[in-house]
Amino acid sequence: MSIRAIAVDPKDPAKFIEITPEQPTPGPYDLLVEVKAVSVNPVDTKVHAGLQKNGLQQPRILGWDASGVVVEVGSSVDGFKPGDAVWYAGDITRPGSNSTHQLVDSRIAARKPRKLNWAEAAAIPLTALTAWESLFEHLKIQEADASKTLLIIGGAGGVGSLAIPLAILRSKVQVIATASRSESANWCHERGADLVVDYRDLKGNLAKEGIESVDYILCLNDTDGHWEAISELIAPLGHICTIVENRQPLDQNALKLKSAALHWEFMFTRSMFTTPDIAQQGEILKKVARLLDQGKLTTTLSETLQGLTVETLTAAHSKLLEGHMQGKLVIIY
Repeated sequence: MSIRAIAVDPKDPAKFIEITPEQPTPGPYDLLVEVKAVSVNPVDTKVHAGLQKNGLQQPRILGWDASGVVVEVGSSVDGFKPGDAVWYAGDITRPGSNSTHQLVDSRIAARKPRKLNWAEAAAIPLTALTAWESLFEHLKIQEADASKTLLIIGGAGGVGSLAIPLAILRSKVQVIATASRSESANWCHERGADLVVDYRDLKGNLAKEGIESVDYILCLNDTDGHWEAISELIAPLGHICTIVENRQPLDQNALKLKSAALHWEFMFTRSMFTTPDIAQQGEILKKVARLLDQGKLTTTLSETLQGLTVETLTAAHSKLLEGHMQGKLVIIY
């Protein structure tokens, strides 16, 4: 089996190089997958930036969102066989999906939605898992009644594009999303947001709509920059979940006075620590696949690039770093 991959160059971590890894051998729970498509996420650019800062000894394969075909299964794998079409977000501690073939733990994978092509499917797993875990495991909005409000900061991005419809499908809360550009606002409305406001002067813009506080906040970009508004807007006994690491200490005094809860969401926690419920991610992907096949969710694919090449991956990272992506960018191999 011939394997190609695009990796970070250890001699110049700002650049990518093509490498030919040896064929990997599946561990007991692993699937060896022939990758068909991969999407690019902010985590890719963040890991790349870390490698540029800290250096690396060996080429590092990035990429944590893929769809593909199972080639081989490990001895303890249950429910998968060679030839199965699968999708997954992978494990940040292992070689990524910017490769023709990849090992992934079967417990964090699921069958690809039947109605989606490779690119449409690859756009979904990481963002769907992040949105699902944030909304239903941390914030638990499914337990709220129709009087409650959810504010999604960054509604047009990859996670927001799924968090909006998932919140509407699986809860009764009013969904408010933020966007700064008209096309981004339209994107959020198309996905079902009840209200879209400009995140610049977030408090003021919500006040114009008669909203002084919200019960749930999902922060999907710039925790530091939005923290003051978040602290002031969250209702007493409210819940905040953020997926973005802070650069400076966060003042918790306002949260303490309100007995408000702060939750962190990191989609790779289960795979990184092999938590007892690691298989929950595979179960979530099954549920999301069902919603997609039923037409209750749609893919967030917004742009497609062709080919597993240094040039294509470099272009994909550049587009993401511009900071104006709506939905997801996918590379088809």
